[in-house]
Amino acid sequence: MSEIKIIRATETYQQAGAYYVRIQAMAKKHHITLRREFDEHDTPETKYIVVLDDEFPVATARMLPLDDESVEIGRVVVLPEYRHRGIGSMVVGECEKWAVELNYKKAVVESRDNKTAFYERLGYKICGKAVDGDTFRCIRMEKNL
Repeated sequence: MSEIKIIRATETYQQAGAYYVRIQAMAKKHHITLRREFDEHDTPETKYIVVLDDEFPVATARMLPLDDESVEIGRVVVLPEYRHRGIGSMVVGECEKWAVELNYKKAVVESRDNKTAFYERLGYKICGKAVDGDTFRCIRMEKNL
């Protein structure tokens, strides 16, 4: 039986796992160029969560500070064969836990318009209108931590 574990990716090889998941589940599937998927916020200092199944990366998210009290949780991605198992909720929950440890008071997501129900189940509230981004139509959602 496989073992699912969540890590805070602080080393290069761990961050490579985050990149792998994003390439497989987003860039490849939605025909997003690597230049668009990996932006100026993807740096060695960026905070990533990676979910591993027996040391193989299967899900990820990144956290970006917005200001002293708010953090954005983004690029939440789960490989297709691991979806609908609660792993996405685990990733967001771990991001929120880490954000609280870093003294953030609010989490923000720019949810794809077809994923808002997922975030609402996790306690996020819609606080903006849908906006067309480079790739997806997104809606800003927030949650007090």
